[in-house]
Amino acid sequence: MCGRFTLTATPEALAALFDLPEAPALPPRYNIAPTQPVAVVRTAPHDGHRELALVRWGLIPSWAKDPSIGSRLINARAETVAEKPSFRSAFKRRRCLVPASGFYEWRAEGGRKQPFYIHAADGAPLAIAGLWEHWEGPEGDVVESCTLLTTEANDLVRPIHDRMPVFLPPAAFADWLDPDIDQPGPLLALLKPYPAAAMAAHAVSPLVNAVRNDGPACVAAV
Repeated sequence: MCGRFTLTATPEALAALFDLPEAPALPPRYNIAPTQPVAVVRTAPHDGHRELALVRWGLIPSWAKDPSIGSRLINARAETVAEKPSFRSAFKRRRCLVPASGFYEWRAEGGRKQPFYIHAADGAPLAIAGLWEHWEGPEGDVVESCTLLTTEANDLVRPIHDRMPVFLPPAAFADWLDPDIDQPGPLLALLKPYPAAAMAAHAVSPLVNAVRNDGPACVAAV
């Protein structure tokens, strides 16, 4: 799974990577956790243009009675996303990209879990394949939310954990965001492990275990 990630890229780098009309005013974040607001890039529902929006991490299906279900739907497995009732509608119509600089995973070592930070080897920002959803409560409250897709780990991540986020290359962005592509075949073909040679990992301190810690020390090598 993917339960924590970072976004520390400059606004200019994000605008260039995702072809956004303007640089987004996003502060650096070193310890993004479920239920928090996260940035997503999507095709705008109202005009079809690409936009950046802030949504809650943890997908709430449109049919859900209770929005708390979102805390259990922070990830969607690439292998089953097209069939799962919680995700299949969003998979067909509401796909997004989640900008990230890296993610954390934990490896059991003795009687403790050692956190690792995993990122692009060149330090460039990445794009996690995601889904977003629009939910309206009985009192008229509206929540937009998202989930991150995961796949089997590549050779770099596998010694740490057996799953990793699906990172899409820029060449796949247009197809992933295209609402006119709604057949699972071409979409599922995009959901594969990112090349291990393009990534790097290092151990970090237990600071990242506490959500309240959100600074550069979270990603510092130990």
